[in-house]
Amino acid sequence: MGLFDRLRGDENPRVAFIGIDGVPYSLLTNNRDRFPNFAALADEGTASEISSIVPPESSACWPALTTGVNPGETGVYGFQDREVGTYETYVPMGREVQATRLWDRVTEAGRKATVFNVPVTFPPQRDVQRMVSGFLSPDLEKAAFPDDVREYLESIDYRIDVNPKLGHEADKTDFIQDAHETLDARFEAFQHYLEADDWDLFFGVFMTTDRVNHFLFKDYERDGEYREEFLEFYEKLDDYIGRIRGLLPDDVTLIVASDHGFTSLDYEVHFNEWLHEEGWLSFDTDSPDELGDIADETRAYSFIPGRFYLNLEGREPRGSVPQEDYDAVRDELKAMLENLEGPDGRKVVDRVVEKETAFRGDHDDIAPDLVAIPAKGFDLKSGFKADSDIFTTGPRNGMHSFDDTSLFIDDPEATIEDADLYDVAPTILDLLEVDVKRSAFDGASLV
Repeated sequence: MGLFDRLRGDENPRVAFIGIDGVPYSLLTNNRDRFPNFAALADEGTASEISSIVPPESSACWPALTTGVNPGETGVYGFQDREVGTYETYVPMGREVQATRLWDRVTEAGRKATVFNVPVTFPPQRDVQRMVSGFLSPDLEKAAFPDDVREYLESIDYRIDVNPKLGHEADKTDFIQDAHETLDARFEAFQHYLEADDWDLFFGVFMTTDRVNHFLFKDYERDGEYREEFLEFYEKLDDYIGRIRGLLPDDVTLIVASDHGFTSLDYEVHFNEWLHEEGWLSFDTDSPDELGDIADETRAYSFIPGRFYLNLEGREPRGSVPQEDYDAVRDELKAMLENLEGPDGRKVVDRVVEKETAFRGDHDDIAPDLVAIPAKGFDLKSGFKADSDIFTTGPRNGMHSFDDTSLFIDDPEATIEDADLYDVAPTILDLLEVDVKRSAFDGASLV
C-alpha cells in the first residue's frame, strides 16, 4: 500500500502514466546502479525497449501515443504541417488532433482524468477533471484548467517548459539549473495531485528530459564536459519516479514511457538546401522564408524531421510532377536519400519509409510521400532559406531516434516484446477496464 489509502465506493482499477520525453531505454538500463528505482520497476514489473513512430518527432509522437493510432488518423505529422490543397502551413495544436484521446474515452466511461503537460494539448480541454497543456502552450495562465489548478501551480513556480535558449550558451550551468528547477516544480505538482487521490487516470509528462538530452546527450555518450551533471539530473528523475511509485495505492498500475529515443548529434542536415542544390527545389524570390515561396518548377520540398513531399499535379496548387510520374519520381528521390553521405563519409539516412507503409486513415491527404529515418548522428532539418550549408553544427548535441524508446509497466504479467508506441493507449484502457473495440487502435494491449 502507498503512503495513503483511498476511500471510495467502487473497485475500479486505476492507472498513473508518467511520460519521460525522449528518454532512451539504454540510458536507464546501462546505469542501473545510478538509477535504482528504474531498475526496481524493471525487475518487479516489466520493461523493454520499444519502437517509436514515423516520424519520431514529439509533435507527432504524443498524439499517436495518447490515441493509439498513426498520424493518418491523428492528422498530425510533425511540428509543422500544411493545409490541404495549399502551400499554407501551420503548427498543429491540440484541436488539430483528430483522433480520440484516451482520457476522452476514460471521461466518456464516467471516470475522471487528470492530464498534465502533454505536448500538443493546447488549449486545455474543459471536459476533463483537470488539464495543464504542455509544449506549445504560450503561458501557464492560458494552459491550466480549472482556475484553482492555475493558482496552485503559480504558487510553486511551475513552468510549462525549460528555457531552451539557455542551452545555446557555451556554459551550460544556467541551463542545467533551470532544468532542475523545472523538474522539481513538475514533480511537486504531480505529487500534489497524485495525493489528491480523486482521479482514475493520472497522465503527466516530464518534458525537461528531452531538453536536457538535446543539449547534453553527447556529453553523456562520449564522456564530455557535462557528463556527470547529465547523470545527476537523471538521478533526480529516478528518485522522483521512485517516490511516485511509493505513494501510489495498490489499485493503481504505474506506467512510465518515453515517446522516442535519443542519440548523439554530429551534423544537422538541411534538406531543402540539399534539394535546392540537387535541382529539385527552386524559389521565385531571392529571400525565401516559407513554403509558399517555392517556384512552379519545384519537384519536391521537405519538412522536419525528414518528411518529403513531391510537388504533385492536382494536389499541390502549382504541382510540377505529373500524376503518372509519381512512382518513378518518388523512387528516384528515395534512391538519392538512401545514397546520401555526410562530410565524414557515413550514410545520412538509415532507411526511407514510403507514405503507404507508415500512414493510413481519414487524414492521410497531407501525409508526406517519403519519410527519411536518420542514421545515428544526423538530425534532419528543413527551412526555406536557400542560403545555408547542407551540413552544419549548432548548440544541440543530441537528437531523436526511432529505436531505444522506453516502456516500464509495474505489472510482471505484461508482455512488451515487439511493442511500439501505438500499444500504450490500449494498454492503459485495458488496465482501467474501459471497453473499446480493438479495431479502434493501431496497437494492442500489452496486458
